[in-house]
Amino acid sequence: MPSSDSTGRPRAVVIGAGMGGLAAAIRLAAGGCQVTVVEAADAPGGKARARATDAGPSAMGPTVLTLKAEVDALFALAGTKTEAETSLTRLPRLARHWWPGSGPLDLFADRDATIEAIRTFAGDREADGFARFDSRTRALYLAFETPVMQAAKPDLPAILKTTLRQPGLWPALLPGMTLDRWLTQFFRDPRLRQLFGRYATYVGGRPTHTPAVLSLVWQAEAQGVWAVADGIQALAQALARAAETLGVRFHYATNAQRITRQSGRIAQVETDRGHHPADIVVFNGDPRALTDGHLGEAAQTALKPPGKPSLSAWVWSFAATPQGPRAADLIHHNLFFTADPGAEFGPIGEGQMPESPTLYLNAQNRELGTIPALERFQIIMNGPANTSANRPDHPDEDRSCHDRTFPPLEQMGLTFSPPPGSEALTRPRDLASRFPASLGGIYGASPEGALAAFQRPVARTTLPGLYLAGGGVHPGAGVPMALISGKQAALQALSDLTSASTSGRTAMPGGMSTGSLRTERKPSR
Repeated sequence: MPSSDSTGRPRAVVIGAGMGGLAAAIRLAAGGCQVTVVEAADAPGGKARARATDAGPSAMGPTVLTLKAEVDALFALAGTKTEAETSLTRLPRLARHWWPGSGPLDLFADRDATIEAIRTFAGDREADGFARFDSRTRALYLAFETPVMQAAKPDLPAILKTTLRQPGLWPALLPGMTLDRWLTQFFRDPRLRQLFGRYATYVGGRPTHTPAVLSLVWQAEAQGVWAVADGIQALAQALARAAETLGVRFHYATNAQRITRQSGRIAQVETDRGHHPADIVVFNGDPRALTDGHLGEAAQTALKPPGKPSLSAWVWSFAATPQGPRAADLIHHNLFFTADPGAEFGPIGEGQMPESPTLYLNAQNRELGTIPALERFQIIMNGPANTSANRPDHPDEDRSCHDRTFPPLEQMGLTFSPPPGSEALTRPRDLASRFPASLGGIYGASPEGALAAFQRPVARTTLPGLYLAGGGVHPGAGVPMALISGKQAALQALSDLTSASTSGRTAMPGGMSTGSLRTERKPSR
């Protein structure tokens, strides 16, 4: 039977305080474990980070929340409510879209409102096409929600059973049916194919290579989008506070160095500030860090190496006053599309910076109340993972990125005063450095390939006591998916503890703390 602390509770160590790690910590604590979280950064959130500006924290990672019920469930376990712990606003629009020479087109959580917006923008035929697309993706979402997204691992027999009852889903599941190709069945207007193909990038892929089934990502957003006043990192801080009320201890600025085993199962986590005996370890980081040996040989063979990394990005985070004809038209979520998708995804596929990118712009203060004179912005330009500034075609990476971002926006009627400098830019190589073994990929393994979505690592590894959470594992990338991964890690761990207790297993992890950890720093309220 696994060992426990002096109170008789199993000991759990969560490595990483990203969204998956926070979810696992809360659920393990609510399940009766003594939980310790070690985090290399000085605050929780993982990729949900922010940069300090004169206008307040400007997001450097995810900007909005979908599938809010996953967050609600975590706060409920801590005896509180989401609305009592953080300032959330349900946005009136999902996003506003612009193309060179046309736009805007707004999308809404209300299906009929979106149909009418598309009708006004592109005509009756395209509005009817969207209605069919929405119905088909809704059916896909419902078919995959229980056997895939909410399951410990994809339940292929259950998926097959569902699709046999709904032959209308088959075209989206055919081998070689990419999202880009599938969208031609619904839209003739290339702008709409470009728009809905963009959802491939939300999970780190290109629409020309991502399976059509991932069009169901649209449905997660169509259920509603919430903005957090101070950014998603503020939500992470609120979740950390909720975890602390359940007795979870956080050690920030602490690097996990090795996971050890004894008698065939997890024994402890060694850090640069001491070590922690453990019956359960949840690793909330890129799975490649384990298979590359970053945390020692005990964990190195506990899972198969993940596939190639997902897309990365260049991210501008800054404060400025917007100017120009489009300044007054910005909402919280904005997309400025390139006229030539091939000039974006073609170079990305070759490992290069896009020549003509689509730009996502988060105007963080919009639709949340009074707009200040100095606003917070995030601009994302997608790119390949593991991109180096030393490429011969782009010897000056920062200048190349600037020239692909701000002059195109100016041509579409938007400038910023003052313009941001290089200090406001996060590059793929910066992401690769901050998140070990990620190669700069933001979304874990790439979703490209017919079975990629079914080949992600799952929560339970082959090393007893070691579990995985985060956007790099099943069910995939994004804040709600990471939260679900943390849920699965905790559920699997608690289930295994129960099984071990009832089966009379005798593996006894050893180890005692040898060195004092520094006083834990709590996230700021």
